[in-house]
Amino acid sequence: MAEEGAAYTPQDRLSLWMLADPAAPRHVGEIVLADTGRAVGLRYGADWRATGFALSEDLPLVDEFFLPPAGEGAAGALEDARPDRWGERVIRRFVRSPRLSILEMLLFAGDDRYGALGVSTQPDAYVPWRTGPMPHLGDLERMGEVVRKVLANEPVGEIEARLLRPGVSLGGARPKSLVAIDGEPWLVKFGEGEDEDTPLIEHATMTLARRCGIDTAATRALPLRAGHAVAVRRFDREAGGRRRHAMSAHVALRAASEDLGYPQLAQLMRRLCRADAIAARQAQLFRRMVFNILMDNTDDHEKNHALLREADGHWTLAPAFDVVPSASGLSVQAMAVGSEGHAATLDNALTQCRAFGLRRPEARRIVQEICLAVNDWQPHFEAQGVVPRDRAMLAQYLDGERLGDQRRAFARGG
Repeated sequence: MAEEGAAYTPQDRLSLWMLADPAAPRHVGEIVLADTGRAVGLRYGADWRATGFALSEDLPLVDEFFLPPAGEGAAGALEDARPDRWGERVIRRFVRSPRLSILEMLLFAGDDRYGALGVSTQPDAYVPWRTGPMPHLGDLERMGEVVRKVLANEPVGEIEARLLRPGVSLGGARPKSLVAIDGEPWLVKFGEGEDEDTPLIEHATMTLARRCGIDTAATRALPLRAGHAVAVRRFDREAGGRRRHAMSAHVALRAASEDLGYPQLAQLMRRLCRADAIAARQAQLFRRMVFNILMDNTDDHEKNHALLREADGHWTLAPAFDVVPSASGLSVQAMAVGSEGHAATLDNALTQCRAFGLRRPEARRIVQEICLAVNDWQPHFEAQGVVPRDRAMLAQYLDGERLGDQRRAFARGG
């Protein structure tokens, strides 16, 4: 591995690798800094064109140089290999480099990035940027302290800095890193010094989502001296260290030239998922959309939904992740919901239920089922340890006139 503290000489070309089996990396092609540094393009290698697969629909297996459609960012599924906003912040703080373009961000994300792609400094071998050993649960308090120092712009020692991993998840600004729990990699997210115990609220929301029949990533609430962290099990990793190629809904919808909406993603799954799995995956997405509306999760943008590639070449909807009330009362979802656009109403959710493969009576039954479960959000959150002050703050949004009235009406069969 290239040393994290080693001198880095900027280069405009790096190699891209597939790490589905990390013990046998496969060369995918070459990634190149382009458009005066605003974009990173991809050209597949000949071997990958002959025996590999298209990383996303806008990256077909042809001998062509691909650039992102808007001329900024990274081409196709390569966009999801970039570090998220917190990861970029960690890189800017701790990695010494004379240049920090998108290409460097892809490199410095290291070997822990989301999905199965890897970036190497060498053209003929996978040599990722070194980030040190993965922290363990025993390092949790120290990790939290390093996060606090970063947020406060306080000095952080070199040893402390190694506790933060910059490239582990899809889009988000929340402080996070990796930690090994029982020998498996989990993503751990910390609070940002807010009054509420946001990590514990996220854990309570995710467990409530499971009670609503939603497939979610496993979570754990991890007590700290002050508040909690929340651990989210990585769903892009399998037994034996194997990795799953993934793409965000942002990349998938952009590749298909579709608008960024739930109905559009549901229809896209008709083409990408196995025929015998389409109905179940579409219904899952519908449940997720309804739950996000009811829980005031208006940060449900397209990078907070993902697809995982299966062994047969089809795709499946990844488990829900990063589901937490925004506590904003904005009344609009980040992704389009139905015929009334982004309006965060259950009536709007029902307008395009057929896009999810659901007849209206079946869709209404699902909405009612979720409403009944969410009616008990207060005792559920209390059982998870969410304190009365935080529950009262959430209640003004979840139980208020806008969301609470909708929920109670549908729960009664209205």
